Amino acid sequence: MGNDQEQVDAGGRADGETAVVRVVCYAGYRAEEAPRRFFIGTREITVVEIIDRWLDPRHSHFKVKGDDGGIYILRYDQGTDSWKMILYNSGTRDEIRLSQS
Repeated sequence: MGNDQEQVDAGGRADGETAVVRVVCYAGYRAEEAPRRFFIGTREITVVEIIDRWLDPRHSHFKVKGDDGGIYILRYDQGTDSWKMILYNSGTRDEIRLSQS
Protein backbone atom coordinates (compact mmCIF):
# COMPACT_ATOMS: atom_id res chain seq x y z
CA MET A 1 0.00 0.00 0.00
CA GLY A 2 2.95 2.29 0.48
CA ASN A 3 1.32 5.47 1.74
CA ASP A 4 -0.32 4.82 5.09
CA GLN A 5 -1.37 8.34 6.04
CA GLU A 6 -5.06 7.50 6.23
CA GLN A 7 -4.87 3.71 6.15
CA VAL A 8 -3.03 3.43 9.45
CA ASP A 9 -5.20 0.39 10.14
CA ALA A 10 -8.72 -0.40 11.16
CA GLY A 11 -10.35 2.48 12.93
CA GLY A 12 -7.23 4.64 12.80
CA ARG A 13 -5.46 2.68 15.52
CA ALA A 14 -1.71 3.16 15.41
CA ASP A 15 -0.87 0.10 17.52
CA GLY A 16 -1.39 -2.39 14.68
CA GLU A 17 -4.37 -4.04 16.34
CA THR A 18 -7.64 -4.62 14.55
CA ALA A 19 -10.85 -3.02 15.79
CA VAL A 20 -13.49 -5.27 17.31
CA VAL A 21 -16.91 -4.52 15.85
CA ARG A 22 -20.43 -5.76 16.43
CA VAL A 23 -21.93 -7.01 13.18
CA VAL A 24 -25.58 -7.65 12.35
CA CYS A 25 -25.95 -10.23 9.60
CA TYR A 26 -28.59 -11.57 7.31
CA ALA A 27 -30.50 -14.19 9.28
CA GLY A 28 -29.21 -17.16 7.31
CA TYR A 29 -28.06 -20.50 8.63
CA ARG A 30 -24.48 -19.22 9.12
CA ALA A 31 -23.62 -16.19 11.26
CA GLU A 32 -21.20 -14.84 8.67
CA GLU A 33 -23.70 -15.17 5.81
CA ALA A 34 -23.83 -11.46 4.90
CA PRO A 35 -23.19 -8.41 7.09
CA ARG A 36 -26.04 -5.86 6.93
CA ARG A 37 -24.77 -3.28 9.41
CA PHE A 38 -22.07 -2.97 12.02
CA PHE A 39 -21.19 -0.88 15.03
CA ILE A 40 -17.88 0.71 15.95
CA GLY A 41 -18.48 1.70 19.54
CA THR A 42 -21.88 3.41 19.39
CA ARG A 43 -21.54 4.44 15.74
CA GLU A 44 -23.78 2.46 13.39
CA ILE A 45 -22.78 1.91 9.76
CA THR A 46 -25.24 0.34 7.33
CA VAL A 47 -23.75 -1.82 4.58
CA VAL A 48 -24.97 -0.42 1.26
CA GLU A 49 -22.93 -2.83 -0.87
CA ILE A 50 -20.90 -5.99 -0.48
CA ILE A 51 -18.10 -5.29 -2.93
CA ASP A 52 -16.24 -8.58 -2.50
CA ARG A 53 -15.99 -11.60 -0.22
CA TRP A 54 -13.41 -14.32 0.19
CA LEU A 55 -12.45 -17.16 2.51
CA ASP A 56 -9.26 -18.45 4.04
CA PRO A 57 -9.01 -21.58 6.21
CA ARG A 58 -10.09 -19.77 9.41
CA HIS A 59 -11.84 -16.59 8.30
CA SER A 60 -14.49 -15.09 6.07
CA HIS A 61 -13.68 -11.62 4.71
CA PHE A 62 -16.12 -9.03 3.41
CA LYS A 63 -15.16 -5.85 1.57
CA VAL A 64 -18.14 -3.54 2.04
CA LYS A 65 -19.20 0.02 1.37
CA GLY A 66 -20.86 1.78 4.29
CA ASP A 67 -23.60 4.38 4.19
CA ASP A 68 -20.92 6.90 5.21
CA GLY A 69 -19.08 6.33 1.89
CA GLY A 70 -16.24 4.45 3.59
CA ILE A 71 -14.82 1.15 2.37
CA TYR A 72 -14.33 -1.46 5.10
CA ILE A 73 -12.91 -4.95 5.27
CA LEU A 74 -14.65 -7.01 7.94
CA ARG A 75 -13.26 -10.38 9.02
CA TYR A 76 -15.25 -13.11 10.71
CA ASP A 77 -13.19 -15.60 12.75
CA GLN A 78 -14.97 -18.94 12.70
CA GLY A 79 -12.96 -20.37 15.60
CA THR A 80 -13.80 -17.59 18.04
CA ASP A 81 -17.14 -16.58 16.49
CA SER A 82 -16.00 -12.95 16.43
CA TRP A 83 -15.80 -10.07 13.97
CA LYS A 84 -13.02 -7.52 13.45
CA MET A 85 -12.60 -4.56 11.15
CA ILE A 86 -9.21 -5.04 9.58
CA LEU A 87 -9.19 -2.08 7.20
CA TYR A 88 -10.99 1.22 6.72
CA ASN A 89 -10.59 3.75 3.94
CA SER A 90 -12.62 6.96 3.84
CA GLY A 91 -12.06 7.38 0.10
CA THR A 92 -11.38 11.08 0.56
CA ARG A 93 -7.81 11.06 -0.84
CA ASP A 94 -7.25 9.81 -4.37
CA GLU A 95 -3.67 8.65 -3.80
CA ILE A 96 -4.70 6.08 -1.19
CA ARG A 97 -8.29 5.35 -2.18
CA LEU A 98 -9.29 1.68 -2.17
CA SER A 99 -10.89 0.37 -5.31
CA GLN A 100 -14.63 -0.01 -5.14
CA SER A 101 -14.44 -3.11 -7.29
